[in-house]
Amino acid sequence: MHTFWLKIVGFAIVVVGLIILVNKFLSSESEPKPKPKTFYQVIAEDDKRLRAEPEFVEPPKTEQQSPPVARQKPVAKQAVEPPKPKLRELSEIEKIEAERLFEFALQQRKIGRLPSTGFKPMVDACREIIRKFPGSEFDYKARRMLADIPQRYRKRYKITEEEIDLIRFFK
Repeated sequence: MHTFWLKIVGFAIVVVGLIILVNKFLSSESEPKPKPKTFYQVIAEDDKRLRAEPEFVEPPKTEQQSPPVARQKPVAKQAVEPPKPKLRELSEIEKIEAERLFEFALQQRKIGRLPSTGFKPMVDACREIIRKFPGSEFDYKARRMLADIPQRYRKRYKITEEEIDLIRFFK
C-alpha cells in the first residue's frame, strides 16, 4: 500500500517539475527588457538637454508643405551648416538676473516631476524670463523648457504656441 502512495507522490513531483520547466521556456524572452531610468537619471538628462546651447531644430513638416517629388530636380548634396540663432546680448546685471531665474526654473522642473506636485512655479519663472529678457539666450532656453513639459500640463497652465515657438530665433 505504501508503494502505491509513493508512486502517486513521485508522479505528482514529476508533473509539477514539468509544468515549471514548460513555463520557464515559454515565458523566457529573447531580449531582456531595459531597466527603467531612475529619477536621478531623468533629471541629469533634463539638465544636460535644457542647459545646452541654442541650436536649430527642424520643425515637423506636414504633407501640404512638401512639394511634389516628381517635379523636383536633383540637387547636389552640400554640407549645409545649420543656421545660428539670432540672440540679443544682455548686460551683466541682466545676465545674472536671467541666470538666477533660469536656475530657479530648472529646480522647479525637477520638483514638478515628483508625484503630487506640478510645474506652476517653473512655468511662471519661464514666463518672467520671456517677458524680461526677450530675444536672449535665456528666452530661448525658457521657451524650450516650456515646450518640453507634458501636453496635459501645457493645457493646465495655458501655454500657447507662441510661448513655445523656437523658430522665431532663426528668422
